[in-house]
Amino acid sequence: MSSQETTGKKTLQTRFGDVSYDPDKMIRFPEGLVGFEQLLDFVVLPNRGKDDPLFCFQSVEEPHLSFLLINPALFFPDYQIAPGPEELEKLAIKETDPYFVLTTITFHDDQSITLNLLAPVIYTPKTDRALQVILDGSGYKAKTPLPENQ
Repeated sequence: MSSQETTGKKTLQTRFGDVSYDPDKMIRFPEGLVGFEQLLDFVVLPNRGKDDPLFCFQSVEEPHLSFLLINPALFFPDYQIAPGPEELEKLAIKETDPYFVLTTITFHDDQSITLNLLAPVIYTPKTDRALQVILDGSGYKAKTPLPENQ
């Protein structure tokens, strides 16, 4: 891990430059992400502006890896996912606790943008835990283009 400690905070050397973070405020993926199961701890990089809808989850274990996430309901209002009992247990929350559904967003070389609606991330600020779930049989795609009217 490429980090150094400074007064309780740590610093990651990332492709975005040095990022200071509080180790007590990391987001924990107990099962990692699909294809990156070994990566469990992430920090959220600050948004560029208060109205910026993008979140950058920066890996603590692999500082060169980060993932952009967004609320898919901004583009697909009917897209709603609720954690089941197994997910609630892994997130260490109850049904009534707040959580957010996010999806990875990809900006392609051909200027197209896609969202991974097949494998959303459920995040809860109560425990700072997150899970990526696979919606097998849902009809959702890993590379869903943004709607034309966006």
